[in-house]
Amino acid sequence: MLKRPFSGGNLLNLLLVFVPVAIVLHFLHVPGVWVFSASCLGIIPLAGLMGKATERLAENLGEGIGALLNATFGNAAELIIATMALRAGLHDVVKASITGSIIGNILIVFGLSAVVGGARRESQRFNATAARLGSTLLLLSVVALVMPAIFHLIVGNGGNERGLSLEIAVVLVVTYALSILFTLRTHRHLYTSADAGEGAQAAGATSWVGSVTMLLVATTLIAALSELLVGTIDEAAAEFGMNEVFVGVVLVALIGNAAEHSTAVLVAHKNKMDLAINVAVGSSIQIALLVAPVLVFLSYFVGPSPMDLRFTTMEVVAIGMSVLVMAQISQDGETNWMEGVQLLAVYCILGMTFFFLPS
Repeated sequence: MLKRPFSGGNLLNLLLVFVPVAIVLHFLHVPGVWVFSASCLGIIPLAGLMGKATERLAENLGEGIGALLNATFGNAAELIIATMALRAGLHDVVKASITGSIIGNILIVFGLSAVVGGARRESQRFNATAARLGSTLLLLSVVALVMPAIFHLIVGNGGNERGLSLEIAVVLVVTYALSILFTLRTHRHLYTSADAGEGAQAAGATSWVGSVTMLLVATTLIAALSELLVGTIDEAAAEFGMNEVFVGVVLVALIGNAAEHSTAVLVAHKNKMDLAINVAVGSSIQIALLVAPVLVFLSYFVGPSPMDLRFTTMEVVAIGMSVLVMAQISQDGETNWMEGVQLLAVYCILGMTFFFLPS
């Protein structure tokens, strides 16, 4: 029997109290660090509820569409936070959050899924062909981020980096659209495990309405808290002794991707590693091939100036190394808890490096 998507007993939901707390603190004009902290804590359970709602939808629609829905709504929090930062002209924070989302989903979500899923099993198997395709798409994103940086080194400040970034963004969006066609139409069998569709008949119209309603409510509240969070990033970073890149790469990315964390680990624990991989890798692909170019497009309308795709050397290296490590571990279609530990170790090393970058 399927569990109700919003049943009690979830300690994470206790953090929902910080949703009204953050709003009240904002109107009381308390120091920004308190508003920032309360907003972070409030967004985490909201993103988790989005993950639970999309998990229920996935049970009805199959693993391919379900993983796509989970990645889409899971990344909604990230997109909202980044849009608010974009409107404030914080391009470095936006790029850092994109970097953090990509490496976080690859290393933390995939890593935790492998550790939790493999804790009671010798190994877990998944579709190697689908995983290799995901790795290739992520390598494409690395190319898309490397070329503007190389272009800047060769041409300097006189080059049309914004024009180049805009055209690369178009290529990425078209590629992402074709990957969805591949996933859901021409090669959908690669993304459907034997138990896909279980429970499709168990959930009625009430569960659908409840899930969609929860998604809409959570998205609205996340938008409100994201505006508070972005407005206090500078003050919080200074108070905590962190640089803005670390705040974007680690804190904002972890908060925005809480939905993928909870859902992927949960299904991996149930030995549904194909779905866990699809959620983790699919979310990174969506960030790189859809969210990043969409933010470039939005910057022409909502930001004080257009954003380009020229990431820092450290950000490009972090993404490239994460993709290579993930490709190496997933190429055989089998994983175990020790491989998950290795992915988490890589993330810790990258996180520490970003922390010690000069402000």
